[in-house]
This record gives sequence, C-alpha cells and structure tokens, in this order.
Amino acid sequence: MKNKYQNINNEILEMCTIKDVLRLMVTKLNDSDVCYGQGTDNSFDEAVYLLFSTIKLSTDVPEIFLSSRLTRSEKKKIAEVLISRIFDRIPSAYLTNVIWFCEHELYVDERVFIPRSPISELIDNNFESIINVEPKKILDLCTGSGCIAISCAHIFKNSEIEASDISREALEVARKNIELHSLSERIF
Repeated sequence: MKNKYQNINNEILEMCTIKDVLRLMVTKLNDSDVCYGQGTDNSFDEAVYLLFSTIKLSTDVPEIFLSSRLTRSEKKKIAEVLISRIFDRIPSAYLTNVIWFCEHELYVDERVFIPRSPISELIDNNFESIINVEPKKILDLCTGSGCIAISCAHIFKNSEIEASDISREALEVARKNIELHSLSERIF
C-alpha cells in the first residue's frame, strides 16, 4: 500500500501544470473503485472539485489558468488529498470541508453526515405542493450541519427556526454554518 501512495505522490510531483495534474487525477480516480454521489457523479468532476478546492481556485477561472505551473507544495498537498480520497476512502466533502445544499455553501466534517436530502427539492420549490402560507415556526430535527434550517431561513424570511440534534458535535457544526450565513438571530 505504501508503494501505491508513493507512486501517486511521485507522479504528481513530476507534473507541471494544473491541466497535467487534473488529467492524472482523472486517470487515478478511474483506476480506483471510489464511489461518487456526494456532490459529483464521475471522475472528472471529482478531480476538478478536489484539485481546485486544494489550490483555492474557483472552478470558473479562465481557461488560461489551466496551463499555470503548480508549486511543489501545491502538488504535495494535491497528492495527499488524492491519496486520502482513493486509499482511505474519505469523501471529498470531508477533505475540502465544503458541501453545497440548495445553492448554499456549508461547512462539513466527520461530525456530521454529508447532506443529501430529498427535502432540498421541496425547499428549492418553496414547499409549493405542501404549504401555501409562510410558516411562523420551523423545526429541523436531526439538523446535522444545519443545511435544512439554513436553506429554509433563506426562503422563509419571517420564520423563526429551531435546529435540534442529539449530537453536541453536530450542533457545533450547525452553529458554525448558521454564523457563516449570518442567521444567528433567526435560527436557534
């Protein structure tokens, strides 16, 4: 196993540009048997997400950036992330600490499940098929990251929302996300 780690590290260190590393990452992900479904559904999107998150670039940078040379420290960090994804099976969201839910960026780590709720579709449609008046109070049980509470707060501007969870660690993550979205006055 150590040899496989070293091979990825060495191969990435040999690469020069973002484009080179991206191509190698796609190949390595294709050669692995990692599962997708936590934000991406294929090796290319997964590689783009991991690479650009690791080097702190937006995925919508101009194409000219793809021929930019990476520093040795950037390549080492990219290799660490790819090794963790392929061999340790750590989901990308936990490696980057970022997930998107209802078009809102949220912090996640191992203290919470990665949000993948069918409720997101209901939220995106303002619960059209269920309610026709803005609720005064909303309860988000088993809130985890706070994704449902936060998304509801963005839609229902006058609602008071309570986010509840049995896990103190999950509530710490939810509080962090509530603060990131400046919703501490509306979500309890």
